[in-house]
Amino acid sequence: MEKNQNSKKISLAMQIFIALILAVIAGLLMQKVPEVASGYIKPFGTIFLNLVKFIVGPIVLFSIMAGIVSMKDLKKLGAIGGTTLVYYFCTTAIAVSIGLAIATIFKGSFPALSTASLTYTPPKVTTALDVLVNIFPSNFIVPISSANMLQVIVMAILIGFAVILLGEKVEASIVSINRLNDIFMKCMEMILKLSPVGVFCLLTPVIASNGAAVIGSLAKVLLVAYICYILHAIIVYSFSVATFGGVSPLKFFKEMAPAIAFAFSSASSVGTLPLNIECTKKLGVSKEVSSFVLPLGATINMDGTAIYQGVCAIFIAACYGIDLNLGQIISIVLTATLASIGTAGVPGAGMVMLAMVLTSVGLPVDGIALVAGVDRIFDMGRTTLNITGDASCTVIVSNMLKKREAKLAAKNQ
Repeated sequence: MEKNQNSKKISLAMQIFIALILAVIAGLLMQKVPEVASGYIKPFGTIFLNLVKFIVGPIVLFSIMAGIVSMKDLKKLGAIGGTTLVYYFCTTAIAVSIGLAIATIFKGSFPALSTASLTYTPPKVTTALDVLVNIFPSNFIVPISSANMLQVIVMAILIGFAVILLGEKVEASIVSINRLNDIFMKCMEMILKLSPVGVFCLLTPVIASNGAAVIGSLAKVLLVAYICYILHAIIVYSFSVATFGGVSPLKFFKEMAPAIAFAFSSASSVGTLPLNIECTKKLGVSKEVSSFVLPLGATINMDGTAIYQGVCAIFIAACYGIDLNLGQIISIVLTATLASIGTAGVPGAGMVMLAMVLTSVGLPVDGIALVAGVDRIFDMGRTTLNITGDASCTVIVSNMLKKREAKLAAKNQ
């Protein structure tokens, strides 16, 4: 009898998927009264997202520390970090290239929108030195309370290194770090059980408010962006996980389904981090790898955002009657790739990056106003692609590390 009950239990992925479908239906039904959705349904989604954000800081801090102290080898950590950064840079460059290529093919079908009365004030773009300075925390509590993931990662690395260097003197501290990591992971599991409710309450107001806009004049631009997101996931990530990760693409996307559905609903890479950790665990990724690669990816890996830059740059150029030359296209690829690191942790990073990309090729920054109204719809897709890219990197790094350890073990025999 007990066995039958377990077999009938609906998986979390299916629960989230059902919630997503119900949210779309409810949102479309509430298009005439979007204020009801935003006033009475959205607050419960915000409560859920607040709980997720609450757990993210401690999860990142203690999971990275636990991962580092479990390695007890700084060279191994360097190898993981190096592979991760190279993969993120390469996939981001490919992503923006795909965005530019597909958008150029569809350019003739983009709507002709008026640009005469456009005004847009871009967020302040920080310099490279400001970004470097802001990576390093000046306070232990503020990075966690403000969810500044780059600073939390730096804190975790510094403390982790200190524990490794002190060695046997701090064995009790290693046990404490692992225990605290276990506590916050269990807390995360409790919160994630509410995911279906959170997904429904977060997505319904978005559909209720933006449903008509999606069907309207910007539908083709959104469609092109989503075609690019899907192509990048199917081609680049499938090839990567199959070739370098030793995992079937079908298995990869099946296990990633809960994180993908949640990222699409919440449009938050950092908010999806706890669920992403759970999904990669099912793909055989060790805790020491996922605890380092995923938080870093949630902060600096922006493949979806890079595609958004490419598509929007071509669309805005078309609206202003400007044809981009090869030099400008190469400049967009380079700027979008480098900006993904430079704008890490900046609120509204997508808009900041787009302002940088447009400025780099001499396109009017006011053109951002054309797409700003449906940015949330773009954001849902680009966030989903971003977190999927993080997971693919984790699978690849984990597989490479296993092969490296197998070679070392063979040499020592």
